[in-house]
Amino acid sequence: MSEALLPLKGVRVLDLSRVLAGPWCASLLNDLGAEVIKVEMPGSGDDARSFTPHISGESSYFMQLNHGKKSMTLDLKSEQGLAILKQLAEQSDVLVENFRPGVTARLGIDYPALQKINPRLVYVSISGFGQQGEMAHKAAYDHIIQAYGGIMQVTGWSEGEPTRVGDAIGDVVAGLYGSWAVLAALLQRGITGQGQHLDVSMLDTMVTLQMVSLTQWIGGQAPAGRLGNAHPISAPMDSYPARDGHIVIAVANDKLFRQLCKAMGKPSLAEHPDFLSDPLRLANQRPLRAEIEAWLQDLSVAEAQKILDDAGVPASAVLRLDEILTSDYARERELVKQVRHPSAGDIAIVPQPVKMSAATAEPNLVPPRLGEHTEAVLRSLLKFDEATLAELRTQGVI
Repeated sequence: MSEALLPLKGVRVLDLSRVLAGPWCASLLNDLGAEVIKVEMPGSGDDARSFTPHISGESSYFMQLNHGKKSMTLDLKSEQGLAILKQLAEQSDVLVENFRPGVTARLGIDYPALQKINPRLVYVSISGFGQQGEMAHKAAYDHIIQAYGGIMQVTGWSEGEPTRVGDAIGDVVAGLYGSWAVLAALLQRGITGQGQHLDVSMLDTMVTLQMVSLTQWIGGQAPAGRLGNAHPISAPMDSYPARDGHIVIAVANDKLFRQLCKAMGKPSLAEHPDFLSDPLRLANQRPLRAEIEAWLQDLSVAEAQKILDDAGVPASAVLRLDEILTSDYARERELVKQVRHPSAGDIAIVPQPVKMSAATAEPNLVPPRLGEHTEAVLRSLLKFDEATLAELRTQGVI
């Protein structure tokens, strides 16, 4: 029988990061089979451990972002703690950190310092505005990145104020790009034998996330501004009121528009001179919207969804996250995994979603308690004996 495998089996990651972007980057690597050792401060740990809600004292925020990792405590403000970290870095493949630029240099654990110890190390730095430049030291949270990155200016209703996207996408996309870059750097290391420094700016990644707005800018178009749920290129592509709620209809070509008109019982609408092409439909959205709303006014969302599905027209009710997570779709796709935590009991974890045909094992998804693996890591990797561990505990290093 062949050995069960995951793509990153045998890759060791040191995760020095906190809260969201860095931990998410390392979490994605865990879900691909990497051994992720999360280094936390003794006593307090990652700030995310205090974020609500808690299940039997364990933060659901922390558990989702750090499932499967090994937690070890290590005081990086002490000389002994820094020395231990350097020893661990010497035996690792990847290091992830999201300190403010300059902190790791002051501690003597920046990329140039650790590259001397381990030339094969892939070192990931995630920050708000990158590692150099006049904005490098500016404080950054997701709200700031959404505001600075342009996405708030195109989110919301035309008569309303700029609006943040409803989740922390600035952090999430930075973590996603960070993990993507790690995979590329590991492939390159396989050719050159050398690691490298990966500088991930949340602002850079936020800009590249806005593909439709970018294509408008590159094409010389004025910024679209806030359009509510409408689309800057195609119509009808918006949310529309039905009898008992809203339904989203997305039509991006002439064929789909003909199918929509037929489903509405108005096939001749497709031949109306104002609606013959996507640019014309975009320019005449108001009368087109009136036609769709008139059709929907006596239909429930479910009834309209059935008609449009049968006609092959992309459409969806507007669901809450909990509705999709508890749906048949989520069950069939195994989107949610159930794991047993030693303190929190049975909990739900949503790991990375890609199905890989050659991955023949399940990743570890159980979140760690603070410092749960400290002694095991130090024994197995650095061969520390009981006397050394006891002294480090007494001195507050671990």
